[in-house]
Amino acid sequence: MSFYKVLKREAEVAFSKHSQPVWFRVLKYLVLGCLVYFLWGTNLLWIVSAVLLVLSLSLHFWYRYKTKGWTQSYGLWKYDKMNHHQNK
Repeated sequence: MSFYKVLKREAEVAFSKHSQPVWFRVLKYLVLGCLVYFLWGTNLLWIVSAVLLVLSLSLHFWYRYKTKGWTQSYGLWKYDKMNHHQNK
């Protein structure tokens, strides 16, 4: 699979309205906003940001591994084979 196709698939998953519920997205950005607001100007902001980045990338790649590159359902990710083939 070409690098462009991998990036395209990753973007489809990242911006899919079905990969995360709306309430989770709102909560996620609210928590991130609060962290930036309360930790702005401290060294702790960079430590917390680095830890969150490592945890989020670990979770992303674990889900990617378990779904075999987003091509099968696992956990909250529901693969829709018919919809995927129509987008090609």
